[in-house]
Amino acid sequence: MKAYVKTTRGPGGEIRNVPEPEPGDEEVKVAVRASSVCGTDLHIWVWNEWAQTHVKRIPLILGHELSGEVVKVGHGVKFLKVGDHVSAETHIADGTCYACRRGKMHICENVEVLGVHHDGVFAEFAVLPEINAWRNDPALDPALASIQEPLGNAVHSLLPEDNVEDLAGKDLLVTGCGPIGLLAIAVGRQIGARKIFATEVNKVRFDLAKQMGADRVYNPIEEGDGLAKKILAETDGNGVDVAVEMSGHPSSLKLVFDALTPGGRVSLLGLYDHDVTLNMNDSVVLRAARVHGIYGRRMFETWYQVKNLVANPSLREKMNRIITHRVPLAELPRAMELIESTQAAKVSLEAKW
Repeated sequence: MKAYVKTTRGPGGEIRNVPEPEPGDEEVKVAVRASSVCGTDLHIWVWNEWAQTHVKRIPLILGHELSGEVVKVGHGVKFLKVGDHVSAETHIADGTCYACRRGKMHICENVEVLGVHHDGVFAEFAVLPEINAWRNDPALDPALASIQEPLGNAVHSLLPEDNVEDLAGKDLLVTGCGPIGLLAIAVGRQIGARKIFATEVNKVRFDLAKQMGADRVYNPIEEGDGLAKKILAETDGNGVDVAVEMSGHPSSLKLVFDALTPGGRVSLLGLYDHDVTLNMNDSVVLRAARVHGIYGRRMFETWYQVKNLVANPSLREKMNRIITHRVPLAELPRAMELIESTQAAKVSLEAKW
C-alpha cells in the first residue's frame, strides 16, 4: 500500500510502498477515508526538538487523526464488524498499569501514540486495537469524523472530570486559537457559557474565533500587559470562571491566572518549549485556583460527550469552518506548508493518492 513515511531523522517525509498491515487477534484493519494534520504531525515533519526527543522509531508511518471503514477484523474482535465507520482514539494504553486499573487510561503510564510510537494513519490502511476504534454514524462527513480526536481534547479541557461544575452561565477564557482552541470556543458556546474571551495573534484564526462564538477576541501582542485588566472589566471585576490555556506561550500562562476569578479553574493543554516561571503564591495558592493538566481525552467518557455534541448541526457547521483546507493525502507537504505558514487552521487530508 501507499503511505507517507518518515524515513530519516530529519525534516520531511516521503511516499513509500510498504506492506499492507494485517490485524492481530484483537485488532481491526481500517481503510482510511479521511485524516487530518495535528500540530504533533508538524513537529515530526519539521523534526523539531520535541520530535528528536520523542520519536524513537524510524521509519515510521505518520499521522494519527483519521476516519475510515473497517475492512477486516481479528479473531478476538467482539463488537466491531466489517463495514463499520470508525475514528481512532490515538492513545494506546497498556490496560495493566496503576493508572489504567484505576479507570484512568488516558494517563496510562506506558501510553503509546499512533504516528509517534506506532505506525500511523497517513496511509491507505491502518490497524487499530478494537478498543481504540470509535464507531461513528455512517452519515457523518469523514473529514469531521477525523477531527473528533482534537475535539475531544477541547471537551476534556472544558470538562476535565465527571464532577466538574457546569459551564452554563459562566465566563470562559481561551488563550490560543489553534484548532483545539477554536473547538473549545464552539463547545463552550454550545454548552451555555455566558461570555467567551479569546486571544490569538494569527489573523485567520483570530477571525475564526469570532465565528466560533467568542464575544471578545484580543491580539495579546497588541494589548500588552493591560489585557487581564480588560477582561476583569468585562466581567464586572470578577474575572473568568474557567480558563483554558492552549497556546503554550509563557505570557498566556500568566494571563489565565491574572484574569481568573478566585477559586476558578484553569486547564493547561498547551505545551511549552522550555521551563516556565509563575508566581505560585499569588496566581495559585492565594487565589485557591484549581489547575488541571490535560493530556488526550478521558477514555472513553470524553468520546461519549463528543458523540452527543457532534449530533448538533450547529457544532458540525462550525467544525466545517475550522477545516480551512482540504488537500489530497498525496500532497502532504503542501498541507504542512499551509499550517507552518499560518495560512490554515485545520487541514483535512482526503484519501487520494
